[in-house]
Amino acid sequence: MARYRGPRCRICRRYGEPLLLKGDSCAAKCALQRRTQPPGYRVARRRRISDRALQLREKQKARYAYGVLERQFRRYYAEAVRRPGITGDNLIRLLESRLDNVVYRLGFADSRAQARQLVNHGHIALNGRKTNIASAHVREGDVIDWTESGKKTEYFQIVRETVKSKEIPVWLSLDADNMAGRVLRLPEAVEAGVKFDPAVIVEYYSR
Repeated sequence: MARYRGPRCRICRRYGEPLLLKGDSCAAKCALQRRTQPPGYRVARRRRISDRALQLREKQKARYAYGVLERQFRRYYAEAVRRPGITGDNLIRLLESRLDNVVYRLGFADSRAQARQLVNHGHIALNGRKTNIASAHVREGDVIDWTESGKKTEYFQIVRETVKSKEIPVWLSLDADNMAGRVLRLPEAVEAGVKFDPAVIVEYYSR
């Protein structure tokens, strides 16, 4: 599947805030601290940003943050509309319940892109079975741990030493000794700490 493979710091500069696309290294060496201007040719006077453009920015920020393509993001929105409750909250819950995001939230990876790579390479098991689909959705009670091949990697030993110092969301539990996590419940929208406004995204697709 196609993915954005350009400079990720350029995306953060475009939207004016750190999206943590590279994990801890992104926070430590943020390009926004050195270059606050958006990338591209600078003009003396910029045009006023329309409401539609602001809605598009919020949608793009969500897409880049979770590493989701447009067609897949539209499917998530359609599913969020179909489910009962607030559409914006349902959308965040769908994005947060992706397997690659849960691997990232458990501290097994420094970024969602790295978590996606771990899943694609067959290092992560879902309920005891190897799963190489990063977009697979977890449910309440699911267990996420490492496959036998994943435990043999040098990266696994590094994560085992550092995972205890990472903060785990309240909707997840982590057994650091066995390197296994469990989904206690699906997250609430306020617990995700997203850097975009889901209500504006709903407005974008509702027009």
